Amino acid sequence: MGDRATEEESIIMSKKPHVVCIPYPAQGHVSPMMKVAKLLHYKGFHVTFVNTEFNHQRLLNSRGPDSLQGLPDFRFETIPDGLPPSDPNATQDIPSLCVSTKKTCLEPFRNLLSKLNDTSSSKVPPVTCIVSDGVMSFTLQAAKELGIPEILFWTTSFCGFAGYMHYPHLVQRGLVPLKDESYLTNGYLDTPIDWIPGMKDIRFRDLPSFVRTMDPNDVMVNFASGEVENVYKATALIFNTFDAIEEEVLDAFKSQLSLPPIYTIGPLQLLVNQISQNGLQSLGSNLWKEEPECLKWLDSKEPNSVVYVNFGSITVMTPQQLVEFAWGLANSNHTFLWVIRPDLVVGDTAVLPPEFVEETKERGMLASWCPQEDVLNHPAIAGFLTHSGWNSTLETICGGVPVICWPFFAEQQTNCRYSCVHWGIGMEIDNNVKRDEVEKLVRELMEGEKGKEMKNRAMEWKKRAHEAAAPGGSSYVNMDKIVNEVLLSNNN
Repeated sequence: MGDRATEEESIIMSKKPHVVCIPYPAQGHVSPMMKVAKLLHYKGFHVTFVNTEFNHQRLLNSRGPDSLQGLPDFRFETIPDGLPPSDPNATQDIPSLCVSTKKTCLEPFRNLLSKLNDTSSSKVPPVTCIVSDGVMSFTLQAAKELGIPEILFWTTSFCGFAGYMHYPHLVQRGLVPLKDESYLTNGYLDTPIDWIPGMKDIRFRDLPSFVRTMDPNDVMVNFASGEVENVYKATALIFNTFDAIEEEVLDAFKSQLSLPPIYTIGPLQLLVNQISQNGLQSLGSNLWKEEPECLKWLDSKEPNSVVYVNFGSITVMTPQQLVEFAWGLANSNHTFLWVIRPDLVVGDTAVLPPEFVEETKERGMLASWCPQEDVLNHPAIAGFLTHSGWNSTLETICGGVPVICWPFFAEQQTNCRYSCVHWGIGMEIDNNVKRDEVEKLVRELMEGEKGKEMKNRAMEWKKRAHEAAAPGGSSYVNMDKIVNEVLLSNNN
């Protein structure tokens, strides 16, 4: 009897599709990839989720020693990132990480796939498909060798992706590299860029920020240009966005026949909220320890009375900028919840003026990390001061919360432009932050006519996001399509 049961298990196991999900090793990439992995698990896939050894350790530190034991059919594996050890509680240097993953990770990834495919010792079904981060495209070589489909998941907005796709054109047109430092201040950044399909009212400053370089061999420009060249080799591309919000640019790119099929499957959090978790709720992706006290504190506040401030997982600022934000918030006289990561200030710990802490202790809460989706859905939250990362932008749209944008780098500048000009949900704060401007914009957001308009627009987009993710909506249907048309294409 025992032998027969084992035999049946192996027959079942060999038929189960097995997806390997590998995010780029930074918080803003790991979280959305975890959501994709949970959705695929729900759709019947055996999942192997691949973190770098460095981030695996960070997850254990933040979520506890049992947090990565996984489930029988949702397992965690690691590969090295090729970098020397660094501060275990801070995001690694992004350019170094990009160079290192591209140069060193293919071999360990290949070896991992071989280990998984040795089913007698791995006790898991053979790998049938790969979902890789768009900027981990070295994995395409491994998929090709195994003859299996690979989806590239770009965790950016689609408009941000469109900006990266045109990096090579910027170089060809002589717009990049910049001639000298003066180009950053002489109005050059306001040069209109009117030749990217589907993108209107875009200036040079609104493109993903790595192009603001004087170096003809700039690491990030070269890296991004190389990664966008590889999109043509993927079986399909997926994006955490929804059709209605990026319609023009999506339509323009979908009509380019040379690109692989493009599927919008966002907002992912709304799709994940619909599935029964079956033990998946214990699988989290926060690299910092969350402080759930934030939510209890919000429970004690009036509806629409709190400004939420969080600059994401990578943004850093100078001690002076931190002080300007602090006094701007204090002088606005509004209640706030401010997330300050341990590594928020460049080369220093984030220290706030004691007078600020004293003055705002009755109406301010400071935390080091929090469950952001829950915060943005809390009735007490009225507005969000954000770096305009794409996950944060989508989460604020799902919550119907307007924004004040202070973009830091990458495609945050593009998301900021779209939030403020195209979607009508935001106002931009000058990069050279001053307390008077912070105070003015917070007051406008909380009390002004513009703030009311932005709130109304945010609520409209919230409705459309929920429609896209609901059964029969565009993103809901696309999720089924990527399973049936792409990932199971070899299994049928």
